[in-house]
Parts: sequence; structure tokens; C-alpha cells
Amino acid sequence: MIAHAIRHERVDADGVSLHVARAGDGPPVLLLHGFPENWHAWRHQIAPLADAGFSVWAPDLRGYGRSDRPGVQSAYRLDRLVADVAALVRATGHHRAHVVGHDWGGIVAWRFAAEHAASVDRLVVMNAPHMALYARQMWRSSQLLRSW
Repeated sequence: MIAHAIRHERVDADGVSLHVARAGDGPPVLLLHGFPENWHAWRHQIAPLADAGFSVWAPDLRGYGRSDRPGVQSAYRLDRLVADVAALVRATGHHRAHVVGHDWGGIVAWRFAAEHAASVDRLVVMNAPHMALYARQMWRSSQLLRSW
């Protein structure tokens, strides 16, 4: 195992400044955390991915950790979160990135891949259903009432 120092940086995104923990060099991998986590949820994956030759980008999504926390609810719409991921891909200096999402980050990853397919090299989604399945099942379950 090679020791990779984690660097903490800021990336200007869709009207917010995002905190990003970065390590390694090579093709970019974006790690999108779930709710209610932050970049630290990926702490065990960062070094192995950097060792494997990737540039690892683990942001705090807007509203989490050290990233900006807009005060209006509309700032957290899914389209705004997707725009943040697009800004992160641009910040890597590459045209494409591997995108990994867990939980809420998985929902963001699904939507990003659907809207920005040319920017995704590989997509990994964990613990989050595809949006079409989620929408279909949500209306058929008691979860709708609990989520409301």
C-alpha cells in the first residue's frame, strides 16, 4: 500500500463552493456519499483507489460537511445536485469520470448518468434503486406516507 495524502480543496459548483477530499493521480473517480454522511464515509476506499492508479475525489455534497449550505430549499433540488457533479467532473480536468454513489449519492449518480452520459466512464450505484423503479414503487407503498 502506497501512502496517499488526502488533500482538502474547494470546487466552485452550481452557485456553491464544495469541499472535496482528494488523493492520487490518474483517471478520476467521484465518490458521492449518502444521507446523512460526508466525504469521510469513503475514508476506507480512498487509499486503495489511489493505489490502483485513480485520482479520487470525495466531495461533501451541498449542505453537508464543509461544503456550502444554501438557506433555501430549492437549492437542494436534484437538478442542482446534478449540476454540482458536472462541475466536479469539469474540475478534474478530464472529460469523463468514474462515478460511484451510495444511498442519496446513488440517486444523484443515477440522474447524473442519465443527463450527462458522455461524462461518465463507469457508474457504480450502491443501496439506491434506479429512479424509474423508485418512482414506480414509491406510489405503491406505505413509504410514500412515511417520506411525506
